[in-house]
Amino acid sequence: MKKAIKEIIECALDKAKDAGELELADAPDIVVEKPKDEKMGDFACNIAMTLARSERKNPKVIAQIIERHVEKGTAGLDSVEIAGPGFLNLKMSRKFFLDRLADAVEQRNDFGKSNVGQGTKIMIEFVSANPTGPLHIGHGRGAAVGDALARILKKAGYDLKTEYYVNDVGNQMNILGRSTWLRYLELMGNDADFPEDHYRGEYIKDIAQLAIDQLGKKFFDKPEDECVPFFKELAKDNILEGIKKDLSNFRVTFDNWFSEQSLYENNSVEGAIEWLRNEGHVYDKDGAVWLKSSAFDDDKDRVIVKKTGEKTYFCSDIAYHQNKIKRGFKKLINLMGADHHGYVPRMEAVLQAMGYDKNIFKILLIQFVSLLRGGEKVAMSTRSGEFETLSDVVNEVGVDAARYYFLMRSSDAHLDFDLELAKQETSENPVFYIQYAHARICSIFRGAEEKGIQFPGNGSIDLSLLVEEEEFSIIKAILAFPEVVEKSALALEVHRISHYLLDLVSRFHGYYSRHRVISDDVPLTLARLYLLDGLRITIRNGFDLMGISVPEKM
Repeated sequence: MKKAIKEIIECALDKAKDAGELELADAPDIVVEKPKDEKMGDFACNIAMTLARSERKNPKVIAQIIERHVEKGTAGLDSVEIAGPGFLNLKMSRKFFLDRLADAVEQRNDFGKSNVGQGTKIMIEFVSANPTGPLHIGHGRGAAVGDALARILKKAGYDLKTEYYVNDVGNQMNILGRSTWLRYLELMGNDADFPEDHYRGEYIKDIAQLAIDQLGKKFFDKPEDECVPFFKELAKDNILEGIKKDLSNFRVTFDNWFSEQSLYENNSVEGAIEWLRNEGHVYDKDGAVWLKSSAFDDDKDRVIVKKTGEKTYFCSDIAYHQNKIKRGFKKLINLMGADHHGYVPRMEAVLQAMGYDKNIFKILLIQFVSLLRGGEKVAMSTRSGEFETLSDVVNEVGVDAARYYFLMRSSDAHLDFDLELAKQETSENPVFYIQYAHARICSIFRGAEEKGIQFPGNGSIDLSLLVEEEEFSIIKAILAFPEVVEKSALALEVHRISHYLLDLVSRFHGYYSRHRVISDDVPLTLARLYLLDGLRITIRNGFDLMGISVPEKM
């Protein structure tokens, strides 16, 4: 929609230049916005102020020049007014908006698509929870944000792949295997000491029982070094299977599951270290191997190989991100917990050391979630087992409510998840409020059918019968949807969609309470049904980006 306004301004600028009234040495950046006060017009442009310095003229004078060369009546333009220091306020004809509403309805599921991404190949890695326990509520927020962001970026024309990085190497996995082995012994009657830093959840006992059911006493009398590797693999596979099931139930799927272990098996980790050493980016100190990350804006150098010879997680992450780039991805987006804020500069440092632009890499930090139950916070700790799993929350409030609440706030802001509010079927619950609007619209269409009103859904409907200000308020809100999707993609901000939908349906609920859609005036009824068809298409497409269902009955 704003593209048409930009073209009007561009045409006026060209005419002003041809007339010798403006120099326009450089192509100006035309920014079109919606005025805060709708009475000022439908669109506003500050081009006169941005040109003031280069043109060496007062912005108001430039605005007057542009205004003279704007062709009224073309492209649906009704009037142009100059406001303040030089703003151009443009008011469009009603036909301008009605024609674009018809375009939106015709696009159906494709409404909101754009090519702003221009096919850029992007990788989003998210969740990537260690396979040491079930997914908790914090993982759920990352899953919802990552999946919604992937949907938005695809809608905006990016060539996107999603990936889950499985951290199946390191001491945490050994502790997982040892925890399971000790529970196995305990269940077999041998009460061995269970260290405080081991995994204590009931799920560990369940996996240990699985080993007993399958193998009996096979590992009861064997030494620890023979038992732990088996129990590590058993626990990892069992937990990973549960994670995949929980994510699938949460409507989250991945294009690829990438094993950290594979980087060691194909010598990618050793190869990355060797390359960095040959380029002079690593050195030995105190028996350890260090990356010179401070040379690339990190606050200090980082250990990549401990004095014990054990590789750090950062070491394998170097090889992993190099692997992503070699796969042809032009942009790497990682979603990580807020406690990983120190990861950003060190990863940017290693990418620069490898000769890549650090801007290829973007980390979105997902802030913590506080789960409230009866006003009390629920304690969460994976090793102690005192945590609320994602599956428990989904079972209690449903997938739709859980996803909406995870997506309703900016991901870099702390989130209080109110379980009781999420279950309410009232206007206080935003996901219910939006879903109810869609269901009500579907009910209106069913009511029209029962009265014998046939809705053709094509250009035969006279949309000029839509004359109410509230109707055009809804139309303008509908037509803003593609821009909301585009801005969400460019800013990597998924919460914009939920805010937009809430505002959209609030306009509908207000309109519906004051105006009859179905009446004896059949042409007017059809025009209003057409408007509601555009509305439900937009709600459905918006909720599809959020991974939320749109029921036709409630």
